[in-house]
Amino acid sequence: MTSRCLQPRGDVVALLLLLVLQYAALVTAIPSPDHRDPSSYNYGQRACRNPPVRKEWRTLGKSEQTRYLNAVQCFLKKPAITPKSIVPGVVSRYDDLVATHVLQTYSIHYVGHFFAWHRWFTAVYEEALRNECGYTGAQPYWDWTLDVPAAKWAKSPVLDAVYGFGGNGPLIPVNTSNPFEVPGRTGGGCVVDGPFKNMVVRMGPQSSVSGNPRCLSRDLSPYFAGRYLGMNQTKLTLSQSDFGWFDRVAEGGPSFDASGIHGGGHYGVGGTYGEMGDLYASPSDPIFWLHHANLDRVWWSWQMRNPRKRLFDISGPIFLMDYNNTQGGNVTLSFPMTLGVNAKNTTVGQTMNIKGGVLCYDYDKLY
Repeated sequence: MTSRCLQPRGDVVALLLLLVLQYAALVTAIPSPDHRDPSSYNYGQRACRNPPVRKEWRTLGKSEQTRYLNAVQCFLKKPAITPKSIVPGVVSRYDDLVATHVLQTYSIHYVGHFFAWHRWFTAVYEEALRNECGYTGAQPYWDWTLDVPAAKWAKSPVLDAVYGFGGNGPLIPVNTSNPFEVPGRTGGGCVVDGPFKNMVVRMGPQSSVSGNPRCLSRDLSPYFAGRYLGMNQTKLTLSQSDFGWFDRVAEGGPSFDASGIHGGGHYGVGGTYGEMGDLYASPSDPIFWLHHANLDRVWWSWQMRNPRKRLFDISGPIFLMDYNNTQGGNVTLSFPMTLGVNAKNTTVGQTMNIKGGVLCYDYDKLY
């Protein structure tokens, strides 16, 4: 398997299914480390009053944008709490979260708890910035529908060199004979501007957690973004009548021709060689959190269109791509989720309401 989230060939999918069983056995065999809840956030033990309100990046004032970027820089410098026996290459608190995603990759994608797990993951990052780095705002989101068609993609305010996350990397020559080349990619090298041009990425590539210091890379694909991140694809996702189909349309299928809004953001930014295009280590790019905040906003928008029916609607396989339930049953509200050392364990049911359970935040606007 390569580092791509989606694969264009059926034989790769078969290999993926074989690898997931092997990798799941490996992760299960690793004992859960003794850990503290690093934040003492009291998740689930407080009423959600005055929740932080998440806003679209370009609507923030310049001072708000700067404060958020500074908080990320702070988190990149905080010492890691993950035991070296579990993740030898971990150095920073940021690495703690990336490593968590790497180690659980095969159990949190193309499954029924994909949205719930990533909602929890993003909320824990948001709380870490607030509690460990003094950030007073909410996690911003990136409404990518505002930055397509393709001609607008590279000009997004999110990619601004001063009040954004920096832009593309230099072009690594396109190899059209490579079946894993993301269509329309335009970069691939180290990010050359913005606040993260000197960022050190340590986790990955792929499943490695041994520590591989390198630059942050991006490989923008305006074509891929234009194809999968427009309002048409977002409306298609929101039009699904139950959660099972909502999730399948959003995640898409295992090929570049069957992507959804999830893959659209990852490959629109990460292409073939950027961290955002790495199935395992995609949180290495700080843009990850804005992308997943907007995916969460899409889900919350879908839930709020019929809250009585949808607030606690959950389904989908426990095992990767096991949509016919040949390996196991569907995810339920009691399904357990873990973020390792980063937070206390929780369940899917505790993350269904963004203003209840273990969560407390809101959005300024919904689709």
